[in-house]
Amino acid sequence: MYRGTIISLCDLTGIMVQPWVESGYRAVLVDPQHNEQSNQGGVELLPFTILEAMPRISEIIKTENVVFVFGFPPCTDVAVSGARWFEDKRKKDPHFQAKAALVAEQCRMIGLCAGAPWGFENPVSVFSSIFGSSDYSFHPHEFTGHCHDDNYTKKTCIWSGNGFVMPESCRNESLGNPDNRIHACPPSEERANIRSATPRGFAKAVFLANAPHLKANIK
Repeated sequence: MYRGTIISLCDLTGIMVQPWVESGYRAVLVDPQHNEQSNQGGVELLPFTILEAMPRISEIIKTENVVFVFGFPPCTDVAVSGARWFEDKRKKDPHFQAKAALVAEQCRMIGLCAGAPWGFENPVSVFSSIFGSSDYSFHPHEFTGHCHDDNYTKKTCIWSGNGFVMPESCRNESLGNPDNRIHACPPSEERANIRSATPRGFAKAVFLANAPHLKANIK
């Protein structure tokens, strides 16, 4: 018997759900980059876009106790760090940023439909002009108290709702100044996935701040 179900959208690595699964929750990961559809060990993989996975997501929302929803919509077409390429992309597809925003909106709507705390993240991007200012922002090094390997900078913004709790910073000051590995990441086929991988310390902190059984213990 699981404590509840969490849905993680545009999630290839599964880092976000790991602390939840280890604590007895079931996780559903949606990302077209997954090799195959599977459901084992408390983790269900759906190798589809959010729209393609919607019938299964709807079934899960109707029949299971969904307690948390989080999304990682692709940032390639909206991050301001890539603004110098926006015009060329717009010439090829005038709606390229609207399509990116649609994925983020799908994350938001699934959270609202589930009635659970939800959030989606993106680096500093044009989403602020679409969804309004983000509710929170952080750098991975702010959560090195949970994972020493996350001692790097990458400003990430979060839009959230339904009682999502932003964890407090727990930086390990003994690690010294954070590095700039994300911006210095060399070109490769995996560059986008490397740059967008979820910081483990942040994932652990979000779990600790939002897991229903931990909140119940606090009360």
